[in-house]
Amino acid sequence: MSDTRSGRTPWHYWVVGVIGLLWNSYGPFDYTMTQTGGDAYLRGVGMTDPQIAWLHAMPVWMTGVWAIGVWAGLLGAILLLARRRLAFPVFVASLAAFLVSLVYSYGLSNGAAVMGDTALIMNGVILAGCLFLVWYSRMMAARGFLR
Repeated sequence: MSDTRSGRTPWHYWVVGVIGLLWNSYGPFDYTMTQTGGDAYLRGVGMTDPQIAWLHAMPVWMTGVWAIGVWAGLLGAILLLARRRLAFPVFVASLAAFLVSLVYSYGLSNGAAVMGDTALIMNGVILAGCLFLVWYSRMMAARGFLR
């Protein structure tokens, strides 16, 4: 799967790196627009008034966790493309922040009831993406591809 001994870049590296960068670019965009665009942005992406109210009621510490998760995801993707070993722990930090957000949404608040099944499915997809990038960056580091 990888030919790091010969110095050649594995074909899958660029696929994962570019898709990872594109995937992890949306989180910071959404975070920034939510913080600066307000209710107009949230309504524009299809959120209902109860969903917007739930988001506004989110504690400050959770906003920080959200920021850490999305910005660490973007940084991890950049580090992966730059072939830096630091991509792995940065992706782990992003995953950890996402897991905390799930605990808040589904355990400490009524996020599951307010956000609905679509959010549950999307959170499953996000979790799978986070787990994959943690695994992939660890694998590439272990194979010596990341420095």
